[in-house]
Amino acid sequence: MIFNLPNSLTWMRIVLIPLVIGVYYLPLPLHEQNFIATVAFIIAAVTDWFDGWLARKLGQTSAFGAFLDPVADKLMVAAALIILVQLGRADAVVAIVIVGREITISALREWMAHLGAAKSVAVSFIGKLKTTAQMVAIPMLLYYDPLFGLPIAGMGEALIWLAAALTLWSMGYYLGKAWPEIRSKGF
Repeated sequence: MIFNLPNSLTWMRIVLIPLVIGVYYLPLPLHEQNFIATVAFIIAAVTDWFDGWLARKLGQTSAFGAFLDPVADKLMVAAALIILVQLGRADAVVAIVIVGREITISALREWMAHLGAAKSVAVSFIGKLKTTAQMVAIPMLLYYDPLFGLPIAGMGEALIWLAAALTLWSMGYYLGKAWPEIRSKGF
């Protein structure tokens, strides 16, 4: 296991997951729980972008980092969605669609890499758009209260449904990209 600054940021993201969840089990007022969870999630989301950029900039990319980074992302999103469903702020259908897609596409990428066709399911613009929608919607739903007169909860709800739609679209895109390889292998 390689310890460097980018991988340390990824580990920090994983360590923040119990904080996002655990704060809702502390005897604090709900608005304080929401605030702490939101800040922790935003820090984690920012490190998601920053660790990859830093790894490339410092020349510290590694196979371990390439493995750990998407795992941390998926754990972070799945944990937040589960807590949001428990709080009644996100529909279970949204959580199932998003988490199910992540599992499906992760498995597809692993399988395509095994077949030597990993590039056919490389991250696309639609995948990045989906991730952006999720990373904006989730903190809005964690915070939930109006902010500067803006209905954050309603905005977050609309955005998480958009993220679910983008999730399905991106899954279709990746499956379509993999289909020629799947057909050529006789599956």
